[in-house]
Amino acid sequence: MTQPHMPAERRPANHGPKAAARNRDALIVAAREIYAAHGLDAPLSAIARRAGVGQGVLYRHFPDRASVAIAVLEENVRQVEQAAATEGFALTDVLGVLTWHLTESAAFLGLLHAHGAAGHSDALAHALALSGRVECALRQRLPEEHRLSAANDLMLAVAMVSGAVSGPTREVREHRAAAAWRLLGVPVGPVRPFKG
Repeated sequence: MTQPHMPAERRPANHGPKAAARNRDALIVAAREIYAAHGLDAPLSAIARRAGVGQGVLYRHFPDRASVAIAVLEENVRQVEQAAATEGFALTDVLGVLTWHLTESAAFLGLLHAHGAAGHSDALAHALALSGRVECALRQRLPEEHRLSAANDLMLAVAMVSGAVSGPTREVREHRAAAAWRLLGVPVGPVRPFKG
């Protein structure tokens, strides 16, 4: 009995170990895009396809779903930290980078609500550490007299904005984030990723 003809899926070219860093970066970008469009339950195969690599490459870098989400979170936090450390960047600029990540990355939203999560797993501890890094980065650029300078106000405002960021497209999510910051009376710079 003959098997039905299935179209052959084009296999990505194998560029060997020299491509490892490039593949990892592509997987993180792809995961952020896939998670934003389809949520954290999106198939890992979709991430590999979007990155242009095989699933074996994905699993070499990220052995499970949690490790992919953590890598996205780490990259998001790293960009916020880099923006905060950039000479000439004001709080508004750093908030623009943070807001871009809120509108682009579903995984980032979970990080910012980690204080309300139940349980005491390693993932929760890691998320809390990342949340602390975000707060530290933002406070580097927060003037003493700023309306969010009180102890818990800064991250409460970030959590409120992240809670407002919903919608089917990035444009809708960005509009809602801008409206939330405006209601809080906090100006935000251009909403874009940090390019260094």
